[in-house]
Amino acid sequence: MKNREGLLKLKKFNVDEKRRQVTQIETMLSDFDRMAEDLENQIVQEQKRVGIDDVTHFAYPTFARAAAQRRDNLKHSTEELKSQLEKAQDELTEAVSELKKIELMDERDQMRQRAAMDAIEQDGMDDIAGRMARR
Repeated sequence: MKNREGLLKLKKFNVDEKRRQVTQIETMLSDFDRMAEDLENQIVQEQKRVGIDDVTHFAYPTFARAAAQRRDNLKHSTEELKSQLEKAQDELTEAVSELKKIELMDERDQMRQRAAMDAIEQDGMDDIAGRMARR
């Protein structure tokens, strides 16, 4: 029983850790999307300020070019994070499934123990009833 309790605690910890990982990746994705959007807005503002939106133009703003590179890097990182998120979600699903199996086994063991205790109690009651009937 103690072995199962330890295993149950371990599986719960594993599920909690996987949930934290998923949440952390989702937060990072959200942050990256927001930062990429901010950079896009800065690029548009810079292009409007100088009046040049052609990236190949010799006088295209250096700031806009650098911001576009950072934005592209963020988008690339976002794609990598999405694959990590998918993997983390799969691992979470698997961890939850393993936890449920252990919980079901624990529940069945508890039901067996209750049934055994009830049988012992019933035997005691039957013994008492038998003694009273003999008097």
